[in-house]
Amino acid sequence: MSTMSSSASQDGLRFDGRVAIVTGAGGGLGRSHALQLAARGAKVLVNDLGSARDGSGGSSAAAEAVVAEIRAAGGVAMANGASVTDPAGVQAMVDQVMAEWGRIDILVNNAGILRDKSFSKMTLDDFRLVVDVHLMGSFYTTKAVWDIMKAQNYGRIIFTTSSSGLFGNFGQANYGAAKMAVVGLMQTLSLEGEKYNVRVNCLAPTAATRMTEDLMPPAVLALLTPESVSPGVVFLASEDAPSRTILCAGAGGFATSHITLTEGTVVLEGADAAEQVAARFAQIDDRAGEIVPASGSAQSQSQLAKVMAARALG
Repeated sequence: MSTMSSSASQDGLRFDGRVAIVTGAGGGLGRSHALQLAARGAKVLVNDLGSARDGSGGSSAAAEAVVAEIRAAGGVAMANGASVTDPAGVQAMVDQVMAEWGRIDILVNNAGILRDKSFSKMTLDDFRLVVDVHLMGSFYTTKAVWDIMKAQNYGRIIFTTSSSGLFGNFGQANYGAAKMAVVGLMQTLSLEGEKYNVRVNCLAPTAATRMTEDLMPPAVLALLTPESVSPGVVFLASEDAPSRTILCAGAGGFATSHITLTEGTVVLEGADAAEQVAARFAQIDDRAGEIVPASGSAQSQSQLAKVMAARALG
């Protein structure tokens, strides 16, 4: 494939015998992900509704074009035009893959839309549709493959989050909320999938695609190729992938993002407890010694241990 060097795809990470589903793969990032996985031996279901950037319309032509690219390069692929917001369509897509190839090893939840507006101007429909595509769409596809992956004791699931969810972005309350929600989904599924060798991660890409073409200057967009992001997907889809990782990628730069917990302090009940929180907020917010709790319950246990120790001293 044109997106990968032959030496890398021949001698590096391989997916021979593996089956991947990539949603929203008719263009941009999804196309690049599908091409790179196929170049390394994966059989790829290329899913794309073929809608406009705001989610309107639909055509299977984009998915079929990517399938043609993969096949022309000697790969194995088939197209699917289901909307990720349609549970029945998603289930039919999964059934299609199982009937043809008998297993599903990799799911890349990439499908997405934008309806950017300031919060004052954002309608309920603007908010709901973006959440439906990014969050519920990721839920439907993941739910449809989850038990298959558990039964075969192997699975690699990648959710697409965004810096807009992790850190916020003006005019993207709907998109940011949905993108942070998939991080929460990933955090829990990584724990539930651990004993079944189902590893679950998030990718936070920055790329020049139809979704971002209006948001950045041309010189910056030229650096932010989808092809520079997809090596992160290849790694997260691989045999030795981590789990519970948020991998940020763009223009060849890679970093991880973490949800951390500060050391904090303990304020016991009292009439001035709120004032004590205010007075000690600099200490509460001090990031020296911060940790990444292993789970939500681990965070609770850590906090309770400090409170119990403080009470014992008091």
